[in-house]
Amino acid sequence: MKWLLLLGLLALSECIIHKVPLVRKKSLRKNLIEKGLLKDYLKTHTPNLATKYLPKAAFDSVPTETLENYLDTEYFGTIGIGTPAQDFTVIFDTGSSNLWVPSVYCSSAACSVHNKFNPEDSSTFQATSESLSITYGTGSMTGFLGYDTVKVGNIEDTNQIFGLSESEPGSFLYYAPFDGILGLAYPSISSSDATPVFDNMWNEGLVSEDLFSVYLSSDDESGSVVMFGGIDSSYYTGSLNWVPVSYEGYWQITLDSITMDGETIACADGCQAIVDTGTSLLAGPTSAISNIQSYIGASENSDGEMIVSCSSMYSLPNIVFTINGVQYPVPASAYILEEDDACISGFEGMNLDTYTGELWILGDVFIRQYFTVFDRANNQLGLAAAA
Repeated sequence: MKWLLLLGLLALSECIIHKVPLVRKKSLRKNLIEKGLLKDYLKTHTPNLATKYLPKAAFDSVPTETLENYLDTEYFGTIGIGTPAQDFTVIFDTGSSNLWVPSVYCSSAACSVHNKFNPEDSSTFQATSESLSITYGTGSMTGFLGYDTVKVGNIEDTNQIFGLSESEPGSFLYYAPFDGILGLAYPSISSSDATPVFDNMWNEGLVSEDLFSVYLSSDDESGSVVMFGGIDSSYYTGSLNWVPVSYEGYWQITLDSITMDGETIACADGCQAIVDTGTSLLAGPTSAISNIQSYIGASENSDGEMIVSCSSMYSLPNIVFTINGVQYPVPASAYILEEDDACISGFEGMNLDTYTGELWILGDVFIRQYFTVFDRANNQLGLAAAA
């Protein structure tokens, strides 16, 4: 009997899912609009979401990552770094692979209003001589790499490499609703070859399965969660459909086609797509997105947002992404975003001049509809209708 009890407890321990709640907050874009600063920001910054995914120039000696791409991100979680833990609000980003936060060595205005990591307050911190640079707009965030314990939910990820910022030029980050970024993509795209957090968790035996999953609630504030080491079926309905990863860098898959009202509107011969929690909208080639904006009656306002009639969401058709032979419809109520007194298009164009082929980004608009499993063990994505 005692052995049966022990075996039961062992089986139970092997199935532990580590859940980290995500909170939905106003995006950086919304904060800039409220402060009347978005127009000034757009005069000196030309955000192009494609820069997050296109190969960096071979002559870049210092790894870079564009921060403008997080202008619309709304979902954030809390992690702790060091012993005792110092807390940070981060983006859990499946479109990048590095972990970085501001440090006490940063004197920029942006750092002054965010949590800053102090290595001297951590008994487990280890410094390195390696530098890190993250570019955006008119300047770059510079910093260095160190090792420490990172607490994610109830997981204590020891000896984790991460970036500490020393300068963050550009006033726009002052209004960012996050301190840093925790990347969940593959190690192959990690700057400075730094081991990503999830890889370190798996290597240290801290999760029972080599996968994590994401549920994004449509609720304005709560209910969203990222889960490490398991799948909780209460977050979805029906069964999971599995899709092979086509490139082990981003969480990239092959799309069969994109249709509206039964007509193919893009990706006619198949194309690539990246499922990215760090991107808020549905993004695609500029020309295809422009046609969709026209179709749904979107027009640009003075803040550069594409405004749609709120009543149209009841008459516009689904946009349907066919993936691995399965159709994934996204209704107008999902791709038209209700914000305050206006309705905003959930589509965004990308300049893909240097990319061969057609690339789409399935961001939060898609993930809110479909519970997503990121399965590293089998290099596949699992998708099911969100509960």
